[in-house]
Amino acid sequence: MTSYYIKTRLLGIAVLGWLLAGTPLAHADERWVVLGGDIAETVAALEADINVIARDDTVVYPTAMAALPSVGYLRQLSAESILSVKPDQVLAAGHAGPKEVLEQLGAVGVSVELISALPTLNAIADKVRAVGQVTDRRDAAEALANALNAKLDRLASLPALPPTRAMFIMQHSGLTPRAAGSDTAAHTALEAVGLANAFAEMQGYHSVGAEALARQAPEIVVVSERGLAAMGGEAALWQLPGMALTPAGRARQFIVINDQALLGFGPRAPDQLLTLRQDVEALLGITATALISP
Repeated sequence: MTSYYIKTRLLGIAVLGWLLAGTPLAHADERWVVLGGDIAETVAALEADINVIARDDTVVYPTAMAALPSVGYLRQLSAESILSVKPDQVLAAGHAGPKEVLEQLGAVGVSVELISALPTLNAIADKVRAVGQVTDRRDAAEALANALNAKLDRLASLPALPPTRAMFIMQHSGLTPRAAGSDTAAHTALEAVGLANAFAEMQGYHSVGAEALARQAPEIVVVSERGLAAMGGEAALWQLPGMALTPAGRARQFIVINDQALLGFGPRAPDQLLTLRQDVEALLGITATALISP
């Protein structure tokens, strides 16, 4: 029987066993390391009374947490880096790793709690409840989870848009944009606001050339702030090979989003989706139906 503590909370469409007996309660004097942008956002949104002393590179919000020392990249952690900040607790997204590193932390007495969730909108509230359980903010978590679900319900109840093909550019490399296919958070976001992913036939994120752009003919380009900056701004977007042959390129129709706020499926995501829907309606000349405030 192992003598250390590593617990994984598996979340999906419904909460699977997050109310478990024996979960240690948060103590303000303990030193916490938070790993994963969505987990950090949730801790902040709950105003959890825990002493966070370090984070990983994916934690860029809120500003106060982003200013903390980083222990490395979420998926390429080292035990030495994490132990150097002398943590008592590690609260991490389920895809943090390698697994062996987390086991090493547990073996030397650091409690490790993993919040594992499917990359779906339904899992946002589940993650909030799970983080609230770990940080002893159950009532606040329940209230926040309900508010987030209400916003997602409002989004789902909006009138259907006219059939509109969109492409989501996540990154840019050389002369080819890296677009989102199916089985991506970006694909989920496009569908959630009522857009058809022009590149749904491919899976994951892939570079797409001029021929593919012309063939798939997106009418709207949704691009991340980082992706647009990497390619050199709006002028460079329309100069991509093949973009001038698309309806989006001819009409110069694009929307810039904060991919970390939108695609991390943390507490900021529902508002980001409603904002994206508003921006789409504005481009299509539709009377606004997506209001962020109830």
